[in-house]
Amino acid sequence: MNLDPLNILLLAVALVVFWRLKSVLGTRTGTEKPPLDPFGTKRGDEQRGRESNETVVRFPQNAPPPGPADPEREPPAPVWTGFAEAGSELAASLEKLSEADPSFAPRSFVEGAKMAYEMIVDGFAKGDKAALKNLLSKEVFDGFARAIDERQAQGHRVESRFVGIDKATIQSASLVGGRKAAITLAFVSEMITATYDKAGEVIDGDPKEIREVTDVWTFERDVTSRNPNWKLVATEAPD
Repeated sequence: MNLDPLNILLLAVALVVFWRLKSVLGTRTGTEKPPLDPFGTKRGDEQRGRESNETVVRFPQNAPPPGPADPEREPPAPVWTGFAEAGSELAASLEKLSEADPSFAPRSFVEGAKMAYEMIVDGFAKGDKAALKNLLSKEVFDGFARAIDERQAQGHRVESRFVGIDKATIQSASLVGGRKAAITLAFVSEMITATYDKAGEVIDGDPKEIREVTDVWTFERDVTSRNPNWKLVATEAPD
């Protein structure tokens, strides 16, 4: 058989490579990685466990169960704190309202009521019935709408500008039948308002004078409803 020197050299190299591979692949050192588990049943679970421990921000469902209560930690302040006197009827009413609707917070309610107050006063001055409709109960809306219609029929025009709301104080709160909540507030605001006739003459108010205005309004909401909005159900003159 004719043996080419180049073929003999290539055969020798192949034998050496084969021997080296066999010596490595056929020997276990005890440090080998386990075979890949395509379903992640064991190694994947261990990896996920390590990753969850390294999470910086824990989501509620991943948070560890609460430990024993800290006796030195102060309990949260009552919901009425800052809005009613301890032991008062108003404090008790706000407690009941909070129990019926855990999302209720007097501070947030008052801030929302102040926004609604300004929107309603502004909407009434402009005669904007569409803006008023979702903020008022049907009875109050009908009264506002009649006043707007009468004003427009007489050719009168109102200009009103808020300077600011000085105070918005909860006067009373109630929960009827475990579902209908009502809260009465007294608003003390400063505004510039004037009413003009057809000829453009001022017939009420003063376009240059800042007046202090006090209004007592009652808002109502069904706490069992998904609708979070309160509506104005009554207005009255202060005592």
